[in-house]
Amino acid sequence: MRLILDVDLDALDGDPATEVGRILRYWAGAAAQLPLDQSVSHDLVDSNYRAVGTFRIE
Repeated sequence: MRLILDVDLDALDGDPATEVGRILRYWAGAAAQLPLDQSVSHDLVDSNYRAVGTFRIE
């Protein structure tokens, strides 16, 4: 199994480092709630709730 966090840095509103940090903190906290032994895909969104990438387990 692989965890893939794919963020389009050019699509982010605001400071990219701030937005990526926020996305990483959110998904790090959510990891305990996810079945890490099953394939899953979720959209990643910026602070304005615009899709900027994907979080996948495959």
